Amino acid sequence: MNILFLLTGVLLVFGIAFLVSNDRKKIKYKRILLMLAIQIVLVFLMMNTNIGLIAITKIGVFFENLMAIADAGIQFVFGGMVNEGATTFFFVALLPLVFMAVLIGILNYIKVLPFIIKYLGLFLSKITGMGKLESYFAVSTSVLGQPEVFLTITKQIPLLTQKRLYTICTSAMSAISMAMAGAYMTMLEPKFVVTAVVLNIFSALIVANIINPYDLDEKEDLMQIEETKRVPFFQMIGDSVMDGFKVVIVVAAMLLGFIALMELVNVMFEGIFQISFQTMIGYIFAPIAFLMGVPWGEAVQAGGIMATKLITNEFVAMLNFGEISSNLSDKTIAIVSVYLVSFANFGTVGIVSGSIKSISEKQGNYVSKFALKLLLGATLASVISGTMIGLIM
Repeated sequence: MNILFLLTGVLLVFGIAFLVSNDRKKIKYKRILLMLAIQIVLVFLMMNTNIGLIAITKIGVFFENLMAIADAGIQFVFGGMVNEGATTFFFVALLPLVFMAVLIGILNYIKVLPFIIKYLGLFLSKITGMGKLESYFAVSTSVLGQPEVFLTITKQIPLLTQKRLYTICTSAMSAISMAMAGAYMTMLEPKFVVTAVVLNIFSALIVANIINPYDLDEKEDLMQIEETKRVPFFQMIGDSVMDGFKVVIVVAAMLLGFIALMELVNVMFEGIFQISFQTMIGYIFAPIAFLMGVPWGEAVQAGGIMATKLITNEFVAMLNFGEISSNLSDKTIAIVSVYLVSFANFGTVGIVSGSIKSISEKQGNYVSKFALKLLLGATLASVISGTMIGLIM
């Protein structure tokens, strides 16, 4: 049965992506099948073997330890503001992002992350047949996140064709940054977060290959990565602290606005239609959740969470998911958890197009034109990843 739902989920994605494809004749079916096969192998290795389970567990413990270390700074500055034994989302999930930003800054400064990202990207390009730049970007955006990752290719962005631009933007919206992974692990099971990060790299490239297929000349494959100006070590630490704190404040502000707005819409719908807005959109997304492998009896609830992520953001969806997950099956929890781990929502489209526009106004304007197709592609990538985890549950 799981194999059947794997087929229905993948065919759903392929069917929708095929309908909006820019050039159906250039779709590389062998390349797509290879990446799907790699995802299946990775899911089995990570979730069904001792080595994979140990590795995922170790990664989860590593991030838990990082969050505990971050808590030392939080307690020193904010200790006593929360009653003993009580927790708040701001302190537990958001403030640790400041420490994570510092850690990433240090790893970048000593050239560890650039080395790993570059050669993983080159290895990935050999497997997927995509350009070296696209493969580099798919890996780097899973570590650095956006908009920061665009700063590593500022010289290349103005020179990219519109098709290549779509591919890197899809990767940017389908991935999460390493800093965000720790925050997500406070709301979802760490093993699903780790699995989603890996699967999303391939899912984004699969969808881009269907919606946006193209042949790439070797001379077009610009791979020189931007070297940022080296600053003194402690200045870098200070900059990283401020960058991390800005992310915390932005996410907190968005949550305040979006959650309150969602509550307002729910109240209005319940008053007029006697049904909450989330339940209504849950019915719309229920068939998609079912085709991904969610049991039909839970499809409306799962669909509501999936739609919430698309309309608002993944944090709002994860918080809502935490309130209902105890009533859901393990399979539904796994599928929805993996689906939620990406930046595929309306707000992120604005961030991506704004980031590109700050580098090249012409390219930024083009990204704005294909914004809806970009959001569709990133959402379909999340559907593929969620469908894959359902295979082994």
